[in-house]
Parts: sequence; structure tokens; C-alpha cells
Amino acid sequence: MPKFFLLFNHRMTPDQEADARHSLGVVEFIEPPADIQALWGQIPPEHEMLSAHLQPVRIWLATQAHSQDYVLIQGDFGACFYMAQVAFELNLRPLYATTRRDAIEEYLPDGSVRLTHRFRHIIFRKYERLAI
Repeated sequence: MPKFFLLFNHRMTPDQEADARHSLGVVEFIEPPADIQALWGQIPPEHEMLSAHLQPVRIWLATQAHSQDYVLIQGDFGACFYMAQVAFELNLRPLYATTRRDAIEEYLPDGSVRLTHRFRHIIFRKYERLAI
């Protein structure tokens, strides 16, 4: 049974966990250690290249994940792109969660409008490897 490694800045919702168990056959969810989570959550905007910054994340996946495990990768666009490539190199299955966003407008007595967004998990979408 594949494991499901979490590389994102949020907590999984019950719907996401249920979907991973049902559609992907996942039985175990692996959160990164605190230092890796902190590194992933604070990608420095001034770095032109991210490979050196993300080396600890790469090492964590390389030493903990096994072939065909899933990796949920969401966050900084460049970091996600890089780590999806790393996942492919490690023969892992990188994916990200898709959501449906509903906006609710509430007109308040003072003339202002309160806008609330509600996100609902839809599916996990696999990153696609380009065949060049």
C-alpha cells in the first residue's frame, strides 16, 4: 500500500483524507519533520534558484519515501515545479489537490458587503511528466 507524503502548508481535510484512502489506496499519511515543514513554508522570495534551499526536502523524500508512494506538493510555484521533478526522479507519484470555490456575498445593513469563500476538495490531480 502506498504512503502519502505531505508537502504543503495546510492540514488535510477529512474529505481529502477519505479521497486519498478511497481513490488512491493510501493507508498512511506522512507529515514532514518540523524543520522540513518550516523550510517549505518559508521559501525565500529573493533566491533566484531553489535547488540548494530545497536540498533538505529532497533528502527527506529520498530517504523516507519508496517507489510509487504519493507526494502531495502545493505551495510556492517554483518550489512545487522543482519538487515534482524530484519526485519523478525518485519514482514517486506527485500530485496536488483541486478545489471548487464558492463565493457568498452578504449585504450588510451598513451598506458593506461581506464576501466569504468556501473551498471544497474535488480530486487529487497528478503532475504530468512531459515526454520530450
